[in-house]
Amino acid sequence: MKFVLIPDSFKGTLSSEQICRVMKERIQKHLPGSDCLVIPVADGGEGSVDAFITALGGEKIYLPVKDPYFEEMEAYYGLIDNGETAVIEMAACAGLPLVEDRKNPKLTTTYGVGELILDAAKRGVKKIIVGLGGSSTTDAGMGAAAAVGVRFFNSQGRAFVPTGGTMKDVWRIELASRDKALEGVEIVTMCDIDNPMYGEKGAAYVFGPQKGADKTMVKELDKGLIHAAEKIMEATGKDVSSIPGAGAAGAMGAGMIAFFDSRLQLGIETVLDTVDFSVSRNYAEENLKYAVDNLIRLIAHSEAQ
Repeated sequence: MKFVLIPDSFKGTLSSEQICRVMKERIQKHLPGSDCLVIPVADGGEGSVDAFITALGGEKIYLPVKDPYFEEMEAYYGLIDNGETAVIEMAACAGLPLVEDRKNPKLTTTYGVGELILDAAKRGVKKIIVGLGGSSTTDAGMGAAAAVGVRFFNSQGRAFVPTGGTMKDVWRIELASRDKALEGVEIVTMCDIDNPMYGEKGAAYVFGPQKGADKTMVKELDKGLIHAAEKIMEATGKDVSSIPGAGAAGAMGAGMIAFFDSRLQLGIETVLDTVDFSVSRNYAEENLKYAVDNLIRLIAHSEAQ
């Protein structure tokens, strides 16, 4: 018997790799001699890079970037598919664990995520996969956009990098200054929730409290997101406010669409699309026929926060 094991993580309990190990052990115990193709999966949060590299091979690229408080840190992303695809975890430099006891989504930034994206683009990758999840931010991806050259101006014409607390000060957005290295690069954003950008089911109200926002701050962040959506509409012609997933990771979903021309896609779909292509090509190169008798796909997915 031949099995393909593609489990997502069980949040708060087991990682995808741990589940794969348990499944493989059970299968081989009850069906000795079975052949298992193990493909760990993550939903875009922490562990996504490792899941892709474990499944397909590849390497980690380390570089200095800004952490959630604009302080220098070392982060990484993964290169797979012979260096043609980069996999980036937002949590690597904008994750909630990085702020420790300094939780404040009015001050934190996604700037470092943009630095990772730009570095990958300048290496000549054809595709960038960005995983959302576990963020400490609510800046609508404006920090990441600033890192790749998008300029934000206040009412006095002064350029600045918006955070959750200063989104309300954005008066004009200049997209023409975005780095040309991103042109022609396909960007896919892994997103497993369907929350809108703002409102009672939006980024601030649903996810703000876990990032340190009290009731007053939640309302301030929500007003900032409403303003950000209006300015994005003016600059891009895109109404990102109600797109399912726009509110993911502090409205990073909206920012990826607006500033990076990305599409939002379920994490499991992104992994399967990437792994299926690479696995089939690798087997073809080795002149192997891999007949799959059973496909086991476990998707642990909870939208309740």
